[in-house]
Order: sequence, then C-alpha cells, then structure tokens
Amino acid sequence: MDLKLLEDLAALARERSFVRAAEARHVTHPAFGRRIRALESWAGAVLVDRGRSPVQLTEAGLALLQQAQALVEGLAQAREQLRSHHGSIGGPVLRIGAGRTLARTIVADWLTRLARPRQPLHEQRVEVHTRSMTEVVTLLERGDVDLVCCYEHPATSVRLSNQRFRHLTMAQDKLVPVSRTNGKGQPMHSLATGPLISYAASLSLGALVLDHIRQSVPGAGARTRYVCDSADAIQEFVLKGLGVAWLPWSMVASDCRSGILAPLGNRSDEVHFQVRLYRPRLRQSPLLEQVWDATDQ
Repeated sequence: MDLKLLEDLAALARERSFVRAAEARHVTHPAFGRRIRALESWAGAVLVDRGRSPVQLTEAGLALLQQAQALVEGLAQAREQLRSHHGSIGGPVLRIGAGRTLARTIVADWLTRLARPRQPLHEQRVEVHTRSMTEVVTLLERGDVDLVCCYEHPATSVRLSNQRFRHLTMAQDKLVPVSRTNGKGQPMHSLATGPLISYAASLSLGALVLDHIRQSVPGAGARTRYVCDSADAIQEFVLKGLGVAWLPWSMVASDCRSGILAPLGNRSDEVHFQVRLYRPRLRQSPLLEQVWDATDQ
C-alpha cells in the first residue's frame, strides 16, 4: 500500500471535506475519492462516513488513522536517524517551510542569528521551501521539511495535531496601514479616504487583512484599487504611491523610521499576530534539536 493513501486519510480527517482535502493534497476531487476508496479496499472496511456533513471517519477509519500516524512518524524518525548517524550527501541539512513574506523577514533574521559563530547553524546547510501555509503544513506532515514557520491568528490558524507536533512562538508582529510620504514628509493618502491595496484571499496575510477591514474600514470594498498575491509587490505599490496597504511591521519598519513611508491610524487599526515555529514531537536529528533549543531560549 502506498503511504500517500494514509496521508490522504489524515488530510480528510483534518479538513472534514473531500473537496478541501483534495485541494490540500493537490489532486482533483474525483482522484482523491478514488484514492480513499482504494484505501478502504486495502483495509477491507468502510473508513469514511459519507452520509455525514462535515465528513467524519468511521470507527475503523479512526483506528487506522491512529496507527497510520504512528507509522508515518516512525518512518520519518528512522529517516532522520539515518541521516544523523550515517550522514547524507553534502552533510546535515535543515529543511524549513515558510511563506515567502516570512522567509524574507522573520525567518531571515532568525537564520542570521543562528548562523553566527558558536550557534547551531554556523557553516551548516539550510534549505528554505517557500509555499502557501497549507502547502508547508502538508510538507511537515509528510516529513519533507523539518520545521515550519507560519502565522498564528484567529482568522488564519494552522491545523496540526497537538499529539504529533508542538510549537514555540518565534516573534510577535503586526500589520500596519502605511502610505508613501510626499516631499514634506506627510502621507500621500489618508486611511479614511485613500485608495486601498489588498492581498489576494489565497494568502494568509490576505485572510488577516480582509477579516480586519470588513469589520473596521467602512467602504473598503469600493475603495480597493489593487489586489495582489505578493506582499513584496504590494510593498512596492505603496512605495510608488499607489495607495494604502496593511504590511508587516517587520517589512516596513525601516522605511517608516526613515520617513519614506508613514504609518496611518492608531493601534486599533493594526492587526497583531504571532509567528510560530512547528516541529514533530518525537526527537529528531541533533541539528534540529540544537536549533530548537537555541530558538527557545
């Protein structure tokens, strides 16, 4: 039996929807359904109660899922032990999953600190895989990355089993509405009337901003002029004077201090969130354990 079928079952249990689980597994809805039926054929039991909404696993499905999680974790741990004790091509590698914006801000600062002499990543190889939040979570569940860095906010929260994974808070950040300044150091646009630049709903930052402006910014929909799926591009739009956007303080702090950008509004107009680092609960490679301990200090 292909291990991906067990991963499919875990995705279905987590998403509680064939459509969302198929999206998370990057397959079509019909193909995902066929894979679940193939797993049921292998198991010789009905694993999913298709008559319930949202979808639920049967008692047999829950039992198999519990065993499957232990199996997948055990294999991932065995792989890490082999890499640790017998080495890999090029030596130990730390694999990190993160969104593009986090990779260039919080993660970059974190790696810089841990790459100093006498720190665990000094002269060590690191691979950073940038994906959407859903995709990096899937990479961690499959064992394709060692750590995942992601946002934590009620509007966008990762769905990782507390029995399989644990986390620590790396940083506190906030989304701040900002505008380009004019030659006199005044903001070119007003938060109350200026054109807005928004994130695509597919982005984690987009979920945070959309949740906030729906509640707190009257007429935001009519004032939205640009929608983009890249925080880097949105920052550039703001720098060009195209409008107002909520950007992570970690991205715009230096521009605000230098007077290129101006923060708008007050604290109630900011969106505060955490940045978390997730890892498997089981003990991993010595390199990962050292990085985790150094981060948790």
